[in-house]
Amino acid sequence: MTPKPAPTPADPDSWNAYLAEGNAKQARKRVAADVLLRDAAGRVLLVNPTYKPGWDLPGGMAEANEPPEETVVRELWEELGLDVVVHGLLIVDWVAPHDPWDDQIAFIFDGGTIDVEEKLTPHDEELSEARFIDLTETGALLRDRMRQRLAEAVRALREGQTLYLHDGQAFSRQS
Repeated sequence: MTPKPAPTPADPDSWNAYLAEGNAKQARKRVAADVLLRDAAGRVLLVNPTYKPGWDLPGGMAEANEPPEETVVRELWEELGLDVVVHGLLIVDWVAPHDPWDDQIAFIFDGGTIDVEEKLTPHDEELSEARFIDLTETGALLRDRMRQRLAEAVRALREGQTLYLHDGQAFSRQS
């Protein structure tokens, strides 16, 4: 019996069905997108989530088919009423499977510096507090992975480059 040839773009219906089958079998990644946002004094904005321990950078999980940079804009608007502009990508961090979670890709974008006269007030139940904090004081508030990721984001901003991390650690190829 001769094997059936693979579909080609010449037959769009068969080709699209073939691609959809492949797409359905491929791994899906969770995507998180956060922003490094500073005030005029150089402090960074941190948020205190109600659904997990420790403080975090503002941002959140991407929705289906949502670009990570749009995730940041949406999340900051929904949670804090802030209209942010994404200035560039600082961090891409591959996070290994842990506890009940599969792996994920976490992004940190540069949100630049903003002027906020009044105290930031969370707009939904996901956050209990949001405030600008001096970098020297963030370590006591952040969980290990986020502390490492923030330090690398600050380095990326200072060096003017995007960094690729594995679990918050700078990636280095082993020879």
